Formats: sequence, C-alpha cells, structure tokens
Amino acid sequence: MELSQLLQALFRWIHIVAGILWIGLLYWFNFVNLPFAATLDADVKKKVFPELLPRALYWFRWGAAFTFFSGALLLMLVIHMGGAMFEEGVNWTIGAYVMLAVVYLGVFIYDYLYKTLLSKNDLISTGISFILVGVVIFLFFYWGQYTYRAYVIHTGAMFGTIMAFNVWFRIWPAQKKIILAIKNGEAPDASLVALAGMRSKHNTYMSVPLVWAMINSHTPTFAGGNYGLTTGTAWLGMLVIIAIGWLVVAWLYKKSARVPGF
Repeated sequence: MELSQLLQALFRWIHIVAGILWIGLLYWFNFVNLPFAATLDADVKKKVFPELLPRALYWFRWGAAFTFFSGALLLMLVIHMGGAMFEEGVNWTIGAYVMLAVVYLGVFIYDYLYKTLLSKNDLISTGISFILVGVVIFLFFYWGQYTYRAYVIHTGAMFGTIMAFNVWFRIWPAQKKIILAIKNGEAPDASLVALAGMRSKHNTYMSVPLVWAMINSHTPTFAGGNYGLTTGTAWLGMLVIIAIGWLVVAWLYKKSARVPGF
C-alpha cells in the first residue's frame, strides 16, 4: 500500500507538470501562434518558423508522451487497482474489458473516420463525433458497469489517447515536412497543412472536457442525487460538459482571431 501511494504521488506530479507543458503549448499554438502566423509574409516565416517551431514542437510532443504514460499508470493504480472501477460485488466482465480496449484502441477508429468520412464538413463531423462519444460513455456505464468515477476518467483517458496519437503520428510528422518546405522557400503541401491544423484543432476541443474528467473523477457531486441527475442518467451530465467545453473552445478561437498586436 505504501509503495502504491508513493507511486501515485510521483505519477501525479509528473502527470500535472507534463500536462501543463503539453496543453499550455497546445493553447499557444492555437490561440497565439496561429493568428500571429497569419500576419507574417513568406520571408519572415522562412526566417522565424525553422528556428521557433521545432523548439516548441519538441516540448509539445514530449509533454504529450509523459502526460499520456503517467496518466495510464495512474489510471491503473487509482482506478483499476484502487477499488474505484466497479461497485461492490461487480467484477470484470467481457463488456468491461471491451470498453477498456475502446479507451486505447478507439483512436484507430477515430483516425480512420477522419481520414475518410468526416474530414469534409465540420458541422456534420462534430455532430457524428458527439453522438459516438455519447454511445461510448453510455456503454461504459451500462455494458462495462463502470462506476461514475471510472467512466468519467475513462472518457478523459480516451480523449487523451487520441490527443497523444495526434501529436506523435499526425501533427509532428506533418509539421516536420511543413517546416522544411518553408525553410527551403517552398510552399508546404496543402494537405499536410490541413491535416496538422485539423488534428491540432481536435486536440484543443478535447482538452477542455479532458481537464473536467481529471478533476471531476475525484468527486461524486455529479454521480447522481444532485441537480436532477440519477445514477442511471449521470452519464448524460458528462455529455453536457463535453458540449459546454466545445462551445468554450469555439469562443476562444473566435476571440483569439480578434486579439490585436501593437
């Protein structure tokens, strides 16, 4: 028990520090650098971007890696091994294992959908994504029989897995080619610019509900019995939070485009 508590304290520390580094840079890229870059001409970009962006992306991707792995270890220690996964008398079932697999493997479904069916229309893709997330949360509770704490944090872990995947396997590989093209005075491949921008935008939208999941998994306030929620409908509260989080991010994007320089 003492070893478990020690490891939890260590991994929480790593998780929070790495998360601040990662998400801080994510917001810098999307709310500061993106509108700033739009004001620069090609010659300035050729000088600034090859020096600035590789440095920022170094801390960005390693912050993502340390956040993801420390979070996965915390999930195992606190939830899976800490007695918070199921109500008393409930054990691991096929449904519980399948839904755990969705947390870490659902990213490949997400990636396929956004490379094929959902890459064209933002409104339609957002609506379909919201429905799919709702189905997953519903299945965490009804099929996996996860407790409130468990399905909230597993929703966050699913978002975090997708976000880390985007950083390492979509954003970073695309940005390397984009930066090299700018350095050589060439126009970057438009498809790579669109890919990196879309996945970075997705990460930004997922980050706000993810932070809620990290915090709210420690309290039963929204688990049922308050605010008109019951145990059987509390999962809908998480969906409401996701919707609010996405609206907040949409407002932040609009605001960032209007913040002036001197």
